[in-house]
Amino acid sequence: MPVFLLTDVLIFVLLVAVSAFVVYARRREHLRAPWRQVGRSRVAMAAAVILGFYVAIGLLDSMHFRPSLPKSEQGAEQGAARSGYSSQVLSVLDVLLGHLREMQEKTYSAPFATHLFVKETVELPSGSVERIYPRLRYGGRHLDEGAHGRAADIVATGAKGLAVAVLLWLALAALVVALVARRGRFGEAAAEILAGRTRTRWRAMLVALAACLAVSAVVIALSYDYHVLGTDKVGEDVLYQTLKSIRTGLVIGTLTTLVMLPFAVVLGIMAGYFGGLVDDVIQYLYTTLSSIPSVLLIAAFILMLQVFLDAHAADFTSTVERADLRLLFLCMILGVTGWTSLCRYLRAESLKLREVDYVQAAIALGTRRFAILARHILPNVMHIVLITVVLEFSVLVLAEAVLSYVQIGVDPTMHSWGNMINSARLEMAREPVVWWSLSAAFLLMFTLVLAANLFSDSVRDAFDPRLR
Repeated sequence: MPVFLLTDVLIFVLLVAVSAFVVYARRREHLRAPWRQVGRSRVAMAAAVILGFYVAIGLLDSMHFRPSLPKSEQGAEQGAARSGYSSQVLSVLDVLLGHLREMQEKTYSAPFATHLFVKETVELPSGSVERIYPRLRYGGRHLDEGAHGRAADIVATGAKGLAVAVLLWLALAALVVALVARRGRFGEAAAEILAGRTRTRWRAMLVALAACLAVSAVVIALSYDYHVLGTDKVGEDVLYQTLKSIRTGLVIGTLTTLVMLPFAVVLGIMAGYFGGLVDDVIQYLYTTLSSIPSVLLIAAFILMLQVFLDAHAADFTSTVERADLRLLFLCMILGVTGWTSLCRYLRAESLKLREVDYVQAAIALGTRRFAILARHILPNVMHIVLITVVLEFSVLVLAEAVLSYVQIGVDPTMHSWGNMINSARLEMAREPVVWWSLSAAFLLMFTLVLAANLFSDSVRDAFDPRLR
């Protein structure tokens, strides 16, 4: 049975809006030209491929449903069982990663380990007691008791995954060459791509695609027999946690802009164009809001929401819906407190644009004010809006990690890089150190933020008229 969480609906609404913008931009040369410039950047195209992998994982994790129950359990008298569906909410990504979700160990285990990370007291068949590292239930379970040949098995399994990645990459590369060669020969198009002479940097994209497919295929192949990134304190696979955290980072980075943009665009343009009392009121509003420490404001709203959730716990059929509401509320708070900088930029640009000749001509011809705002002011400040959105994405992803670290971020039951970093604080104080949870969260968050920053730099260079 499909389950439509609030953030799921907003994510797909945003996806439809982006698709509509692509169709709109393809028909207008002044929008197509900057994007063609972005396509000529090798770094931007490679970063776009990496971002595409993250977005694909986030979308798979945004399709939720309730699985059907076995007929023997459908006669229960409580909860969703009466309708034949489980009360547990899963996503498509949960189904694809079902083996990781079910590979639950007892406690910590290191990456690719076959034994627990901590010793336990075990009674031997002889009756004596000894402290040993017990064997894992799932990690390396196909090996013998002594886990001999583990290194060779890892290499062989990884090689199989790499071979699958090569075949898949060859198929996708052939598809790309076929698309490029629509008006020419296949061999000539392949030579052009290989030499890097195409307008769109397909060679950089294919190189990045090869790297992403190789890493993904090797990790997937090894994940069936080993905990590639180890397990945490309760024995949950860390790789599963990091992949589930991608959606949280993407939601924070994208949905927050949906809340931020209306405030920034409308108020910024109105302040710059109308001036006078309107400008004074809007300046007072965003100056006052900027004077309040954002962390304290977010903490206050989160605590108020937590009180509401505790008082209405019976209204939520699952912890997923409860955590999703808190995530959406956090996006709203970040959006309400984060629009002031963009508003300042748009006000300054609108102050300049209202004095240009074509705006003065429209005023002299009696054009209505709001028509001038829609036809002349707004299109000429959209490059600032687009640049700010792509630059703020990485800032918001990092903000989630910081807020969850100080325990005013997403719900503790939700997978996020911030919660992983927060849980790793005590693990880093252990002896020996449990380093893999923090390292895994850092690695995936670093890759996402780096790719977003590299892509946003190219977008800024293409759309900023001062740099052109």
